[in-house]
Amino acid sequence: MEKDAGPAGDRQFEGAAPGATRVRRALLSVSDKRGIADFARGLAELGIEVVSTGGTAAALGEAGIAVRSIEDFTGFPEIMDGRVKTLHPRLYAGLLARRDNEAHLRAAAEQGIEPVDLVCVNLYPFEQTVARPGTSEEEAIENIDIGGPTMIRAAAKNHAFAAVVVDPADYEAILAELRRSGGISGGQSPEASSGRGEPLCMISLATRRELAAKAFACTARYDAAIAAWFGAHTYEGFPPTRTDAYEKVSDLRYGENPHQGAAFYARVGAPTHLLAGVGQLHGKELSFNNLLDLSSARELLEDFERPACVIVKHNNPCGAAVADSGLEAYLRAFACDPQSAYGGVIAVNQRVDRATAGELSKQFIEVLLAPGFDADALELLGEKKNVRLLELADPPPRDNELEAKPVIGGQLVQTRDLVSETRAQMRVLTAKGPTEDEWLQLLFAWKVCRHVRSNAIVIASAGATIGIGAGQMSRVDSVRIAIEKAQAAQPELLAGAVLASDAFFPFADGPQLAIDAGVTAIIQPGGSVRDEEVIAAADQAGVAMVATDRRHFRH
Repeated sequence: MEKDAGPAGDRQFEGAAPGATRVRRALLSVSDKRGIADFARGLAELGIEVVSTGGTAAALGEAGIAVRSIEDFTGFPEIMDGRVKTLHPRLYAGLLARRDNEAHLRAAAEQGIEPVDLVCVNLYPFEQTVARPGTSEEEAIENIDIGGPTMIRAAAKNHAFAAVVVDPADYEAILAELRRSGGISGGQSPEASSGRGEPLCMISLATRRELAAKAFACTARYDAAIAAWFGAHTYEGFPPTRTDAYEKVSDLRYGENPHQGAAFYARVGAPTHLLAGVGQLHGKELSFNNLLDLSSARELLEDFERPACVIVKHNNPCGAAVADSGLEAYLRAFACDPQSAYGGVIAVNQRVDRATAGELSKQFIEVLLAPGFDADALELLGEKKNVRLLELADPPPRDNELEAKPVIGGQLVQTRDLVSETRAQMRVLTAKGPTEDEWLQLLFAWKVCRHVRSNAIVIASAGATIGIGAGQMSRVDSVRIAIEKAQAAQPELLAGAVLASDAFFPFADGPQLAIDAGVTAIIQPGGSVRDEEVIAAADQAGVAMVATDRRHFRH
């Protein structure tokens, strides 16, 4: 139910220092109406006049809360299907006037401006609207809020005198602070707190500043979502301006090193993020480095449909395998480089049973990610207090989002690198082609190779990596390291193994090292000015070589 305005002199401007403004009038205009009735009722119980708009006013009226309409406050009706309802100088003068500025107070008095001490606004659900499949352009545009962001920004700018609330989670804390400042507790009435029957309800300057920071972040996020949507529907390729917003998921113990602070933020509007659907069942909190490695492990694991295991250390795979069971996949991945696997991040795409847990428990593991754990497996793994056990529910599909890498004063942006090339698109370069089994191993090694730091070399056998060379400035050095890893752990598997290289071989020395070690098939992009020499070395040894015509650097 609505009420007419009281005498104008009841709630006119009062001079006040920053942070010392009494809250006597509040404007409520929300799309998300969770908790708004209780918030408005709490304000009214404190003697604070509630002004409201359209649907919010109707919802409060249904809840039995007396409200003053925005039309009554501004003297101007809501028009154009609600597109214009709060965009009026009487409102913005009431929000923006400084209470410690005599000229502002005189102008308000001359124009009959009434102060607005608190604004509670949340915005049209633009993000939710455009996230729905089949949303039309008209629907999207009609869910772009104009008056809401303007009110929020005005109140946030003038936060020393006008408080702004944008998050329903803050309602109860704001009411509690208003009650404390007014000397009200429990069921005590406002009349009991002041000789004039009006509590001195105030919000501290520190709280106002915190609310203003949240408010500006809210409008920045909102505008970023709108700009991103328009950019995606307007430009081909990369738009001239890149706008993104991120919200904090969690603080982290520290960064890459203990002297660095850190937090994890998720991109607003992304269909999923690294920890979406992930529940931690056991162990210490996750660290910055844990999350970096977990991201790499998840990305590689998602490339496989068969039971698979990936072990990542320092943001590089040190073992990966596919097999007929999760246990076999883990054992084969671990066998690739047991020394490097110590203290690694392990991800499997199969539920962990007792037998698998028994093998895993023999090693020092930082993080173990799986789609589920049997009760006895969880009990066994839980005996190690520091291992972080993560359970991943079915993640939603990832969109083809852009990837960004920070550089000094900016960021480099690119589309995601996916292994989309198929066997049918690849070219056999040598007189001898790969056998069917070699083709399977080459395609497996090629998938793994994309996730290894360049220069990347992967040697594989029977659906598992047996040697990985990563991050070297010289490709031949990466080949040498991969061979050394294989010779150290599983030398018997080198004969008949395959090799993948993320970019072309500039010289024949790299392939020759692999051939001499027992490799019988090689996959690489091709395209070197010395391709003929490289192919000739393979032909001379009777080794098959395949060109993908696409490289997969990972810097």
